[in-house]
Amino acid sequence: MSAPHRRRWLMLALGVNAHAGVTLGLAGLPLVIPDIQRHFGVSLPVAGIIANAPGIGILLALVAWGALADRYGERLILGLGVGGAALLLAAASFAGNAWAVVALLAGAGAAGCAAMVGGGRIVLRWFEPPERGVAMGVRQVSYTLGMAVAGFTLPPVARAYGISGVMLVCAGVSLLAAVLAGVFLAEPPHAVAGAARKPAGSPYRQPALWRVHATSGLHVVPQVVVGTYGVACLVEVYGWDGVAAGQLFAGAAVAGAATRVAAGRWSDVTGLRMAPLRLLTLTALAALALLVLGTYAGSGLGVAMLALAAVITVAGNGLAYLAAGELAGPAAAGRVLGVHNTVQNTVALAVTPLAGLLITQSGYWAAFAAGLACALVSLPVIPVRDERATRAS
Repeated sequence: MSAPHRRRWLMLALGVNAHAGVTLGLAGLPLVIPDIQRHFGVSLPVAGIIANAPGIGILLALVAWGALADRYGERLILGLGVGGAALLLAAASFAGNAWAVVALLAGAGAAGCAAMVGGGRIVLRWFEPPERGVAMGVRQVSYTLGMAVAGFTLPPVARAYGISGVMLVCAGVSLLAAVLAGVFLAEPPHAVAGAARKPAGSPYRQPALWRVHATSGLHVVPQVVVGTYGVACLVEVYGWDGVAAGQLFAGAAVAGAATRVAAGRWSDVTGLRMAPLRLLTLTALAALALLVLGTYAGSGLGVAMLALAAVITVAGNGLAYLAAGELAGPAAAGRVLGVHNTVQNTVALAVTPLAGLLITQSGYWAAFAAGLACALVSLPVIPVRDERATRAS
């Protein structure tokens, strides 16, 4: 193996670091929703909107970042995007009005989401197909790693320094990640052998690609419900301390990191992405069903299943993401991965306030039941047969 080829792991590490760093500000704020409520004096649904405001910008900018990545590469977009997010998060720390903070956080999301498509392209451009499942699993660890750091740091920071302190911490971590990516990322020294075939014409002529997008969109619902309102559920239903609840979710994020890599390795061994995803979905269904029962009864089963659901509902994200990129082919991967994440964030943006209202009116169990229903609907959508037919041809 040549020295340049060995650098693929360094490139992947830089992509992971960039995404993990910006994840604190783009996805970690739900961990301090009770503090957001107190700081701004708002209801739970409004606090959920504030905490997930980066999703607004992510929704609008992902495809554009994907197109820029296809043209200019990962180094430029990660340095500029994650660096811009750092500046906007710092500005949010000084804003006193809740809706001004929403606007600034949306801008941070629009800038920082460059890390979502950039990291995926690193896997597709630097790694051979038999390694991509593990590599994408490691790349997906960036989210869980970022959430683990957020879980251990943001609640204590919020308690000691308030929401302004939380924003400044998120800004500092993002700025460091942007500098490292801008300085050290490089273009692959050669064309990756065995790259996924480039489909003739638009990649969206393939029905399987639409189904992969739809599957991920449905899977987002339980992910959002558990990830956004899980800490609040532990505090309100079970009387947990906010810091302890955040630590539970941080531990779940660490477990989720190992699960994502294991799922990627499983897909490399089988040569399939969708069959493992279907089995993971069946496991998530069991965990969600028990979560609904446990939360409705207010029993300890609800706590255990909430922790398990936080791990298993996101375990297959990397498989769907990788399948979308491979179906797209190298030339269109950035745009397609941008569309894939746009679908996910569109659903997340809609589900967040709706789940908050459902919780307010009926309880946490009802929101978890809605997530269960969407996971169930996803089963016939997963293109398992299409993938096996393509592999056999």
